[in-house]
Amino acid sequence: MNSLWNDAEAAQFPGELGQRVYTSRLLGRDQSLVLHGGGNTSVKITEKNLLGEDETLLYVKGSGRDLEFIEAAGFSPVRIDHLLKLAKLRQLSDPQMVNELRTHMTKASAPTPSVEAILHAILPYQYVDHTHADAVIAITNTADGLARIREIYGDNVVVVPYVMPGFDLARRCAEQFAADVRKNTIGMVLMNHGIFSFGKTAQESYERMIDLVTWAENYLAKHKAWVLPESNEKPEAKPLLRDLAALRHELSLTAGFPVILAAHEDAASLAFARRADVATISQQGPATPDHVIRTKRVPMIGRDVNVYAEVYKKYFNEHAPKAKEPKTMLDPAPRVILDKEFGVVTVGRSAKDAAAAFDIYAHTMEIAQRATLLGGYKALPAKDIFDVEYWDLEQAKLKGGGKPPPFAGEVALVTGAASGIGKACMDSLLARGAVVVGLDINPAITKLYSRPDYLGLMCDVTDETQLAEALEKTARRFGGLDMLVLNAGMFPPGRRIDALTTMEWDKVMRLNLDSNLMLMREAHPLLKLAPNGGRVVVIGSKNVPAPGPGAAAYSASKAALNQLARVAALEWGADNIRINSLHPNAVFDTGIWTEEVLQARAKHYGLTVEQYKKNNVLKTEVTSRDVAELAAEMCGPLFAKTTAAQVPVDGGNERVI
Repeated sequence: MNSLWNDAEAAQFPGELGQRVYTSRLLGRDQSLVLHGGGNTSVKITEKNLLGEDETLLYVKGSGRDLEFIEAAGFSPVRIDHLLKLAKLRQLSDPQMVNELRTHMTKASAPTPSVEAILHAILPYQYVDHTHADAVIAITNTADGLARIREIYGDNVVVVPYVMPGFDLARRCAEQFAADVRKNTIGMVLMNHGIFSFGKTAQESYERMIDLVTWAENYLAKHKAWVLPESNEKPEAKPLLRDLAALRHELSLTAGFPVILAAHEDAASLAFARRADVATISQQGPATPDHVIRTKRVPMIGRDVNVYAEVYKKYFNEHAPKAKEPKTMLDPAPRVILDKEFGVVTVGRSAKDAAAAFDIYAHTMEIAQRATLLGGYKALPAKDIFDVEYWDLEQAKLKGGGKPPPFAGEVALVTGAASGIGKACMDSLLARGAVVVGLDINPAITKLYSRPDYLGLMCDVTDETQLAEALEKTARRFGGLDMLVLNAGMFPPGRRIDALTTMEWDKVMRLNLDSNLMLMREAHPLLKLAPNGGRVVVIGSKNVPAPGPGAAAYSASKAALNQLARVAALEWGADNIRINSLHPNAVFDTGIWTEEVLQARAKHYGLTVEQYKKNNVLKTEVTSRDVAELAAEMCGPLFAKTTAAQVPVDGGNERVI
C-alpha cells in the first residue's frame, strides 16, 4: 500500500464533505481495496437546518455508489440522532431499517444510504472508512484467521466475528467496540468481511487505512504468502469458438435468458484453472459474502452445466426452508467457470456484468492462493453465503436496473462498420442492449468506442483467414454470435459494360458477394447455437429490383447476394436462423457516396445534387440511421416469424414500385 494523498489535489476539494469525496476516490482507485460499488465511507457534519438550528448529519455513501467516481451528491445525509436511537433497539428488520434511513434523510433526492449507516453512526469518529482489502481478507479467510489478525494488530483494532451486514452487525459492533476500544485503537476488522479505519480528518482516516492494510501485506510477505509464483501458462492455439458457443447455448438455456461469456486466457487465469487442487481451493466460497451476487457461491469446474445446476438447486433447497421469509430460487447457471482450455470464463446478462464477475474473481483467486500459502483457504459456511445471496437488500441492487433491454445478452457482428450504415447499425444494436463486434478495413474501427460491450476489429472481409480470426475473437470475447449484419460493400464509379474491366468486376464481386458467402458459411455454426435463434440482415440495394445503367458490377453483385440470402433462408430455417434483406437507395451519408460518384449519378439523371438526394416518391432524404433502425428491428420480435423478406428503404422509388 502507498498513500495517494496529494496536497494539491486535496485543496481542490474544500470543506468536510469535499475532503470526504477526495479520500473516498483515493480508496476507490485501488481495486485491492474496493470493487464495483463495494466499501463505504462517511463523515459527520454539523449544519444549520431550515429553522436555523444546529443539526449533526451523517453523510454516508449511497448504496451501490462507486467510490472511485463518487461526487458529493453520492452521499446521503441522515440525521445522526435518529441513527443512534435505532442502534439501541433490540431488533429491526431490513425493510424497517431502510425505511428509517430514507425517511430521516435531509435531501429527498439523495440515494438510499448504505445499509451500514447505523454502524458508521455509532463509531465516535468524524471520518470512517470501510474497505474489503484483499490482504486482510486473505488472512481472515484461514482456519486460524482470528488468531493471526490479533497477532498482527493487537489492540490497534477491534475484532468482530462475522455477522451478516445490516442492523445485527451494527449492534454487535457497538457492543464489541464499547468493550474492546483502547486509546491506540485506529480501526476495526470484521472477520471474513473487511476492515474499518477512522480519524479526526479525512487524511488521517485514509492514511490509517493504508497503514492497516500495509501491516497485513507485510505479515503475508513475512510468511511467504504475498508474492505468488509466476506462471508461463499459454492459451490453446486451436479454435475454441464452437466449444464456447455450445457452452453459451447451454448456459443460456439453464439461466432462462441469453448470456454473455468472456474467456480470460491470461497466464494467471490459466494457471489457476489448471491447478491440481482446483477442485478444493475453488469450492470453498467467495472471499467476502457480498461477492456472491456477482459470482455465485462457487465457480463451475469444467463444462457440465446440468450437474452444476442440480448442485445449485440442492444448495437452495437445503437453505431456503431455514430462511425467515419465503425465497424464490434465482437461476442456477454459474457466473464463473474454470476450464483447462478456456481459462476463467465469466458469465453475465451483459458484458458489464461478465466483466464485473471477472474483476471480482481475479481478486478472489489471489486471495485464495495467498490464504492457501498461509495454511489453507477457508471461506464462510454455505448458509452464511446463502443468506447474503438471497438477502432482500442485495437483491434490490440487482433489480434496480429495471427491465433488461430487448437484446440483453446477445451478440451482433456488423461488417463495414467504421462509418455510414454500418456504424449506424452498431449504434442501433448497442442502444437495444446487444454487445457489438464491428469489422472494417479502416483501423479507426478498433477505437470507435471505449466500452465493455464493443469490440472493434480491423479486418479485410475478403480474406478467409482474417474472417475466421475475427469470429474466433468474437467467441472468446463474448461467447458466440446471435445477429449478423452484412453491410460491407463498394459502389465503384459508373462504368458501362463495354468499358468494364475484368479486374474491376472481380474486385466488386469479391467484396460485395464472395466475402458475404464466406462469412455466412463460417458464422453458421455460431448462429445455429444462438439462444433466441440466429438472425442475419443483408444490406442490399435498390439496384436489385431496379438496376441502373453504368452499375453492372454493383447491380449484379447485389442481385447475386440477394439470391444467396433467399437460398440461405430456405436452408437455415430448420436451424432457427432467419435472414432478411433491406434495399436502401440514395443514402448519401455513407462512404460509397463520394462527391465524384454523387455528381456523376445526378448528372446522369439530369438533376442537381440536392434534387438527386430527394428523388423519390415521398421527396425525403434517407439516412444511415433510417436503414439501421429497420435493420435492428429485423433482428427483434416484430420480425420473429419473417424470413426471406426484401424491404425497400428508399422513400419510394418509381422504378421499384
